Amino acid sequence: MKVIQLHKNNINLINKAAKNNREAQRVLFDTHAPKMLSVCRYYVRDFQKAEEVMLNGFLKAFTHLKQFQDTGSFEGWLRKIMVREAISYLRQSKNIEFPMETVAHQEGYNETYSNIEVDEIQQLIDALPEGYKMVFVMYAIEGYKHQEIAEMLNITEGTSKSQLFKARKMLQQKLHVLNKTHYGSE
Repeated sequence: MKVIQLHKNNINLINKAAKNNREAQRVLFDTHAPKMLSVCRYYVRDFQKAEEVMLNGFLKAFTHLKQFQDTGSFEGWLRKIMVREAISYLRQSKNIEFPMETVAHQEGYNETYSNIEVDEIQQLIDALPEGYKMVFVMYAIEGYKHQEIAEMLNITEGTSKSQLFKARKMLQQKLHVLNKTHYGSE
């Protein structure tokens, strides 16, 4: 069995792709496309539009590949491009709004939702208003801090925190209803 040095091979592949080697670009695309499509899908409801966002993200990545520095992970660098591309798409399609209505604070949403399928959770996230959804995904799934979210979305940190709170509250309420209707628990 031959042992392959993945990190060294990945850097070689990236260097070849930066020099417009189409085969190296294809290998990078094939390797990272499934994950990057799921990143785009977090933000964009429509699967075909998410694919389009991903393809545009790869185009930008390959165009700016020489700017990648081997100080962090390539996947993380690529993921940031996909997130920014998804935000750009949503801005262009005017689908982002950050509602400012108040949400009443309620206790009692600590139930366990272990029987709920991943697809159902994705549908619940997709049903959130775009502003809530973007902040929720960026914070809870992507791991961005409120300051980073605020800078990327051109909002205040307070708005980011408020949108996250409202998104969580709305998801908890929807999960509570889903849990009651699908599994008959109270």
